[in-house]
Amino acid sequence: METSYPDRSTELLEGSRPSPVLSFSEPRSLTLSVRASALVFEDPASRQLLEHIERIAPSDATVLIIGETGTGKELIARHIHALSARRNGPFGALNCAALSETLIESELFGHEKGAFTGALSSKDGWFETAHNGTLFLDEVGDLPLGLQAKLLRVLQEREVVKVGARRATPVNVRVIAATNVNLEEAVEAGRFRADLYYRFNVAMVQLVPLRDRPGDILPLARHFLKLYGERLGYKDARLTSEAERFLLNYDWPGNIRELENAIHRALLVCPGDRLRPEDFKLSGLRPQAPAASVSTASTASLETAVRQLCERAPPNLFELIEATVLRTALEFCEQNQVQTARLLAISRNVLRHRMALYGLLPNSQGEKVNAAGSAYAPARPSHSPAQGCCD
Repeated sequence: METSYPDRSTELLEGSRPSPVLSFSEPRSLTLSVRASALVFEDPASRQLLEHIERIAPSDATVLIIGETGTGKELIARHIHALSARRNGPFGALNCAALSETLIESELFGHEKGAFTGALSSKDGWFETAHNGTLFLDEVGDLPLGLQAKLLRVLQEREVVKVGARRATPVNVRVIAATNVNLEEAVEAGRFRADLYYRFNVAMVQLVPLRDRPGDILPLARHFLKLYGERLGYKDARLTSEAERFLLNYDWPGNIRELENAIHRALLVCPGDRLRPEDFKLSGLRPQAPAASVSTASTASLETAVRQLCERAPPNLFELIEATVLRTALEFCEQNQVQTARLLAISRNVLRHRMALYGLLPNSQGEKVNAAGSAYAPARPSHSPAQGCCD
């Protein structure tokens, strides 16, 4: 990762020193469309964040980074590693949401030869490869509950047991976890272990979305303008004053990642070396009154329906509402679990867990919630097998 400083054209806070620009050392080798590739610390909120990071980085404490998608969680994790005593050790980064439940245990802890079909040789997991260094676990909120218990043991005992192994292997790894979901709500909903949350949350870093630190927008835009301008052959690409105002008035729901892609796309279509507002194809401007009124009306009708249920006070009210939401979303997505998980903004593992709980999976043996709100187990078939055949 590279740390550089902005040029003189970047507007700085009066009487302050230039703030660093954090970026990957080889940005061309990365798929920039799936992550934020640069951070600046011009806005007062960002400067406070940088000071907080510099205080906690030298320690060996576990860090939990919370922030929206595209706010630069991996860059922050790499910067913490670079400022720590482990800077000369390895840095590993694993996206927990990108692996299936059957593979993630092997990826994290490793496996022995013959541990499962296809395990033709032994393999070290991410914890072993990051020994004496730092391991960044992104999207930890999507970890299956069973694996959360094993991860908690690793953090407590500082040793891993490979899949198929009988002996534990000691590891010395600093863990930095990141998520874009509210883990406290996930704990209350039973989707995340409370003890693992407290183990992660030793030192927390809360990343501020780009819309709440407007002082970073133009410095970031100029950084990306220079980066992509050099690649595309522009000698002196700049933003017009109208374009600067346009970028400052945009809400940036996709944060830094969206800003980077917007600059790249504008450079591809602009007729000259001055970017104008019409060169940017953006959507999602800061909410206006009509959009807000529609959202408020929709929420009001939902609240009315929930209030009516509360007045009736059926048993297992929360389970009734959750099961209804799951069943309705599944029907809307024509039983496609991937689309349903995306619609509800949860992982597929969490969706399947809740479906099994309410008997919505094929051949599920979990409890279901009936229309009256009471939980009941699926009825046994009337033609039971002959006694003793399965004993």
